[in-house]
Amino acid sequence: MNVAAIIIGRNEGERLVRCLASVTAECAPVIYVDSGSTDGSVAAAEAAGARVVALDMNRPFTAARARNEGFAVLGETGEFVQFIDGDCELQQGWIAAGRHALAERPNAAIVAGRVRERDTARSVYNRLADLEWDTPVGETEAVGGIFMVRAEAFRAVGGFDPTLIAGEEPELCQRLRRAGWTIWRMDAEMTLHDAAMTRFGQFWRRAERGGHAAAEGASMHGRGPDRLGVGQTRRALLWGLALPLAACLGALIHPAAWLLLLAYPAQVVRLALRRGGGRGAWEWAWFNTLGKFAEAKGVLRYHWGRLTSRRRGLIEYK
Repeated sequence: MNVAAIIIGRNEGERLVRCLASVTAECAPVIYVDSGSTDGSVAAAEAAGARVVALDMNRPFTAARARNEGFAVLGETGEFVQFIDGDCELQQGWIAAGRHALAERPNAAIVAGRVRERDTARSVYNRLADLEWDTPVGETEAVGGIFMVRAEAFRAVGGFDPTLIAGEEPELCQRLRRAGWTIWRMDAEMTLHDAAMTRFGQFWRRAERGGHAAAEGASMHGRGPDRLGVGQTRRALLWGLALPLAACLGALIHPAAWLLLLAYPAQVVRLALRRGGGRGAWEWAWFNTLGKFAEAKGVLRYHWGRLTSRRRGLIEYK
């Protein structure tokens, strides 16, 4: 039983070459969806034997739209499909493991394995991404944008929402779970990811995108049983907006209000100790707290765009 693969990318260069080599060895057919690359990505995909779908860039591009258009090429054929990004490398053995996991769980729509960051020594931001991928195994609410899906389930709920500029995967999982399907994280190596984050600005934009995605998810499904995005949105607004605003306004009445800002170092300590107190824990705690300001910006931009009926373009960090 073959597993089809859908790769999406733009100007991924050598990362795409590695991705194609790993995927074509394990999957068939392989579909590469390109969003206007200028670095020879299309030629590399064709040389690797992938079928290329070039998106019409006159329409707004989103990763959700790209994945949907790749899936549409399959028509009604195929049972399982692996979605993967062009900056990832498929780990040997995952396709067999994912296929087995779906086969033994008839009500499972999605399974995903472990995602590891390729070069954690290169920057603290890559290490943070690696920690982000390290989520508990078992049944879960969402798994990230790289996963294997049962084609029947994907078709039944209409695929991704192509209008979402971020957070399309948890929104899809929400609809699948409401339809009676389950989502699973397996304890098996799935992909190496190359975030290539070396600058603070990349970290900031990535966090801002996360805030935007949470706010939009909460707007769409926040009243549902899983309260999608609600917790993240509230934390972003609390730490990234309400607390500093309260300190500033309170200081106009009494300077003791500045003491409210001591909540930030206290939060860093609390988060770090909760993660064990090692170097990685302190890095994660510091940037997790700092990132709330970027997330709050993303939340506010989403709601401003909604109020003004102006939809924002992609928030890219590469």
